[in-house]
Amino acid sequence: MENFFRSLLVVTGEMSPYLLLGFLIAGILHVFVPGRFYAKYLSKNNKASVVYAALLGIPLPLCSCGVIPTAVGLRKEKASKGAVASFLIATPQTGIDSILATFSVLGLGFAVIRPVAALITGVCGGFLVNRFVPDEDAVTEADHCCGVESGSKLWRVLRYSFYEMIQDIGPRLVVGLLLAALIQVAVPDEFFLHFGSNPLLQMLVILAVAVPMYICSTGSIPVAAALIMKGLTPGAALVMLMAGPAVNLASILVVKKSLGARFTTIYLLVIVGFSVLFGLLVNAAGINVVPMAGVDPCCEVEGIGLFKLLCTILLAGLILFALVKRLYKPHKHSGHGESCCCCCEKEKEKE
Repeated sequence: MENFFRSLLVVTGEMSPYLLLGFLIAGILHVFVPGRFYAKYLSKNNKASVVYAALLGIPLPLCSCGVIPTAVGLRKEKASKGAVASFLIATPQTGIDSILATFSVLGLGFAVIRPVAALITGVCGGFLVNRFVPDEDAVTEADHCCGVESGSKLWRVLRYSFYEMIQDIGPRLVVGLLLAALIQVAVPDEFFLHFGSNPLLQMLVILAVAVPMYICSTGSIPVAAALIMKGLTPGAALVMLMAGPAVNLASILVVKKSLGARFTTIYLLVIVGFSVLFGLLVNAAGINVVPMAGVDPCCEVEGIGLFKLLCTILLAGLILFALVKRLYKPHKHSGHGESCCCCCEKEKEKE
């Protein structure tokens, strides 16, 4: 139990800064970006909106959990389901920080492959979602109107970011964190290295282990470097660098709740399928990686720093407050919904 709680603290500490950043970005987008931006670039069920969403997400320093509040916020702002899928798949795989870190540790080849793979994966995922997920299946709770907002812009950003968004996805996030910590404790670090030099088998084992766990796009780089030094193939390392940051148990649960089961199925299949495909291509191309000496896996730290600890405490407090408010006054939520609908009708009449 001690190891479990330590793992839970470390996992939450690693995720909490990105989650808080994701919530904040979602609030900024909600308040400051005009609705016509989404209507013009992201709302149409076409190829352009999917490509724009992937290009928007690739430079952002958001991991698989940090990207979820932003993606759900985009959907609430009427971005198309394909654009949301493209953003959700492409964004956590890479970022400006991880591209530079990849170049410094794994070389130019991997630094180029990662953003290219993220772009292709996100765009293809968006196309598939547009093709196979009807509008009514793409959004559940995300498609509600929030009425007329009052207060300063700063207050509206903070309220939307750290209260409304957390009320929406907080419960599933907690469950995902608990399961991820359990897996961290139950699965030994050397588990997938026992499968020899079979590249495809290594990829499948890494997928089975890395997909449920939280791995950030930058933090995964020294882990991949250390595993390559122990004999992992470059293709299998790329699978971890793509699939690990792109998805975890917490994100799966929240995506299913917010965007539907069919959306989640395509989201997972695209990430898994394209990561294996690019891994096989890297091995076939004979790309060799010689990691820099002295690289230690970031996962071997005994604890978390002061900043991450403060972020963890803040996130836990916000989740607890939002959930208590949600349970304590459930009747006010339904009343708000009725007035909101009336408000929406009035807005439509004005238009």
